[in-house]
Amino acid sequence: VQLQASGGGLVQPGGSLRLSCAASAIALDYYAIAWFRQAPGKEREWVALISKNIGSTYYADSVKGRFTISRDNAKKTAYLQMNRLKPEDTAVYYCAADIPIANIATMTRPGLFEYWGQGTQVTVSS
Repeated sequence: VQLQASGGGLVQPGGSLRLSCAASAIALDYYAIAWFRQAPGKEREWVALISKNIGSTYYADSVKGRFTISRDNAKKTAYLQMNRLKPEDTAVYYCAADIPIANIATMTRPGLFEYWGQGTQVTVSS
């Protein structure tokens, strides 16, 4: 299983970016997809999660109302639309995938995900 994250870059505060997570060698249909981020000197932090059934999405309080996670199983790709970006959103963003557990809302720890993308840098600065 390989995941390829892309779409990061430099953006001004208040701007937007859309991250993509493309999968190869697997059908995404069976997997929950999450985005995590890690700022320098900090632990990896859960950002958002989408179940294999498109209707269920979950967000960290810090991004709720600004970020939207989505997926296109036919394209084997998941997305993270990030709006109203803040300097504190600056981090390397990682996508992750794994078979969902029974209580999917608790899939917020990095250790619960086996498959990871390589990370894409997001910098929010004026």
